[in-house]
Amino acid sequence: MLERAHLSIVQEVDKQGSLTAAAEVLHLTQSALSHSIRKLEAQMGTEIWQREGRSLRLTQAGQYLLAVANRVLPQLDLAEERLRQFAQGERGSLRIGMECHPCYQWLLKVVSPYLASWPDVDVDVKQKFQFGGIGALFGYEIDLLVTPDPLYKPGLRYEPVFDYEQVLVVPRGHRLANVPYVKPAQLTQEVLVTYPVATDRLDIYNMFLMPAGVTPRRHKSIETTDIMLQMVASDRAVAALPRWLVEEYAQKMDIVPVRLGPRGIAKQIFLGAREADTDIDYLKSFVELARQSGGLVDKGQAPAL
Repeated sequence: MLERAHLSIVQEVDKQGSLTAAAEVLHLTQSALSHSIRKLEAQMGTEIWQREGRSLRLTQAGQYLLAVANRVLPQLDLAEERLRQFAQGERGSLRIGMECHPCYQWLLKVVSPYLASWPDVDVDVKQKFQFGGIGALFGYEIDLLVTPDPLYKPGLRYEPVFDYEQVLVVPRGHRLANVPYVKPAQLTQEVLVTYPVATDRLDIYNMFLMPAGVTPRRHKSIETTDIMLQMVASDRAVAALPRWLVEEYAQKMDIVPVRLGPRGIAKQIFLGAREADTDIDYLKSFVELARQSGGLVDKGQAPAL
């Protein structure tokens, strides 16, 4: 019979690279670990590993079992943690994944009052899921996903929390600083800086430049908002960011937002969660607080469509 211990062994051997190291992490002897897998192989009538010299190679059955372990073990860990929290009278923890680079500053403004309102809930923000958050939700690695580009799948629910306008950011003395709006062709001589994201996931490309068959003179990736806007302020590049974020930085930097196209680029931020979790009280409260905070972020700034 397949047991949780078998999944843990297969997963840990894959992580550690050897039976000896995996046995140490799992607090087992190597012989006990090997015996457990041999017994499973005998029961199932198929091999999990094949030896190649001093290394192990997962068979097709082993690869399948590893995939099951990576999917199921996080869910079991979460279930145990939730049951422990219920038993001890705790609320739980809220793990938030980010698919929106510039939203981190906004999120901090939501987390602070949320922690004050829910003292028994811990909040953890994970940023390694940029443009991979759907898998993290289904894998129970996060509970909420912050994204401007929801991917609707059965079992998930998205709540819009605020509207915003994507704008071009230029230095105050730039030739485009005072135009009513920017045309795609006007960026052919510009250096464009963006977050390190594939161009087909960047609004400035798929909603503005690509439909016009235009590319900037040069495209550079920068991970941090502060450095990106320093590049813009020093007249070395232009960038595309949410208007609310640009106006916040414009109070301390020599930059201005300019509309992209005559009608602008309208976007929304969504919070995604598993449908089974949407009735959890502290999760619902976070969504509502995010919606209230988001209503003040870009009020009156989103372009009329």
